[in-house]
Amino acid sequence: MTQNPFDALGGGGLDLSALLQQAQQMQEQLASAQDQLAEQTVEGTVAGGAVTAKVNGVGELVSLEIRQGEFDGNDPDDLEDLAAVIVAAYRDAKNQADALAGQALGPITGGLGGMGGGPTAAPGQLGF
Repeated sequence: MTQNPFDALGGGGLDLSALLQQAQQMQEQLASAQDQLAEQTVEGTVAGGAVTAKVNGVGELVSLEIRQGEFDGNDPDDLEDLAAVIVAAYRDAKNQADALAGQALGPITGGLGGMGGGPTAAPGQLGF
């Protein structure tokens, strides 16, 4: 009994070249989508606009704006507050970037969380 297990698939076997070509197309689509995400930016704003963080679609911080007069650089408590607000602004922007990536990559990955940020991916699952 040396029956080929791939005979049940029809056509006498598995077309590995077609499978490889499909994987290569998917890889090209992912690279293109990630390039497009890198060019888009989202903003996270906290404390009534006192701090605004801009993040690109792949989660990189591209700018940080602190409104003048909101924080006193001589007061240690104010500096601690500033640090906390900066982190919160970044997290807000990063969550938006993750959602943007999920929308862009989800159709390509078919919702596979481990494939680079599909809709089921947790925040930060894009490799950073």
